[in-house]
Amino acid sequence: MKKNIISIAGTLGSGKSSTADLIAKELGYKRFSSGDFMRKIALKKGVTLNELSILAETNPSIDIAIDDEVRKIGELENIVIDSRLAFHFIPESFKVYLDLPPEIAKNRILNNLKENALRKQSENATTGEEIYKKIIDRLESEKKRYKELYNIVHTDKNNYDLVIDTEKNNLQEVVQIVLDAYRKWQQK
Repeated sequence: MKKNIISIAGTLGSGKSSTADLIAKELGYKRFSSGDFMRKIALKKGVTLNELSILAETNPSIDIAIDDEVRKIGELENIVIDSRLAFHFIPESFKVYLDLPPEIAKNRILNNLKENALRKQSENATTGEEIYKKIIDRLESEKKRYKELYNIVHTDKNNYDLVIDTEKNNLQEVVQIVLDAYRKWQQK
């Protein structure tokens, strides 16, 4: 049974948060970001996001806490969730994957660090090269952890109802593509 939930996953810097914010506003839905939830855990522990990812490789309770929160949010309706694994935990959601090469993502993240205080506190990077390395390291850590914990590959685009290249589409176009596809999905 379909739920009025849009789950948005994708590569780092692909625009998941911005897209989720605008879609939630447009639909009048609530919004949840597992990335923000993870950043708060990192700050509480006094580590960067990448350091938290490394800790999570040997301490599954970190991912389990985040995943439990996603599951709990998935019991609601009328919500947009920005989460790497919501597609897995909420299979009744409309599952979106935003794709962007890390070479492009590093510049977006660098620009976002100037505006996003939570990201700035948890990223600990100041150059595009540092961010690029963190993107690659974090992706590899996530792939390893999610495969070990759940036997899934979160970057496999076959897991999603819709895949969008955010390098070829600006934010407004991405939002419109998601809204149009979501409305069609609801009617099926």
